[in-house]
Amino acid sequence: MDSITASPFAIDNAPPLDPAKFRDPLITAKGEPRASVRLTRLDTLWFNTGTLCNLACKSCYIESSPRNDALVYLSLAEVAVYLDEIASAAIPTREIGLTGGEPFMNPDIIAILELSLSRGFEMLVLSNAMRPMRRHEAALLDLNARFGDRLTIRVSLDHYTKAVHEAERGANSWDKALSGLRWLARHGFRIAVAGRHLAHESDAEARAGFAALFQDLDLNIDTSDPQQFVMFPEMDAHADIAEISTGCWDILGKSPDAMMCATSRMVVKHKGAERPTVAACTLLPYDPGFDMGATLTEASRAVSLNHPHCARFCVLGGASCS
Repeated sequence: MDSITASPFAIDNAPPLDPAKFRDPLITAKGEPRASVRLTRLDTLWFNTGTLCNLACKSCYIESSPRNDALVYLSLAEVAVYLDEIASAAIPTREIGLTGGEPFMNPDIIAILELSLSRGFEMLVLSNAMRPMRRHEAALLDLNARFGDRLTIRVSLDHYTKAVHEAERGANSWDKALSGLRWLARHGFRIAVAGRHLAHESDAEARAGFAALFQDLDLNIDTSDPQQFVMFPEMDAHADIAEISTGCWDILGKSPDAMMCATSRMVVKHKGAERPTVAACTLLPYDPGFDMGATLTEASRAVSLNHPHCARFCVLGGASCS
């Protein structure tokens, strides 16, 4: 990989993924039964509002960009179908999450927020806080005045330094992101930040760096509170990683019920498709092995952990998008 164009978050010197791994949804390359995760409850329903984005980050897991419309914009009517299913089936869903792409590029974004909030859901919107969001300032102020206790906007800052952030996200992205973040804070929005750390940095070092940044910006964000700050592990599907067998739960001291797919699903609409479908995971919208069907009821079956992201991000990384 070219050192000039590579993402600063690339996993250096990692051996390539063993081609024998993650092939069989039931059995690992070692012949062991593959771990799976049952849906314990649908606590968070995510909607991918479309992969179009004002940025083209170098290591975007979903390859969002100003030109990638592989996942097309969801409409208000399409979102309403799933909110109606939650109501009719009495599914105890607490939270609606919106991700992209950049959700504020979706033409129906404010209407989607209005509908979801008016039905009593908590809302988590993932944004880069740049121009697409700022175009909706008046509407957001109105929503915050009426539903602010249930609306959180989580801003992505890839690093606590401008140089690294812009190496990943592009020139002139740092100041605009900070401006949007400060605008949200100044107007009393519930805000959170999602960050990452470089390979040579420990989690503690990165959190300390972000804490110093937030102090300099006079932002009241506690980097030890997962509701206010999350640190994501890297996701390189081409780098080797251990597969997760059923025996790994006890070895690792972890429970399948703590995994993201135990409590969440994501609605996506593929380009050219007649209707949206439900993906098992926010990280795997393109893999047909994680397409769970058209309805939330269909999508309630167990998920086989048959992808490197399952191991690296969720089981070994201990991360969750919620």
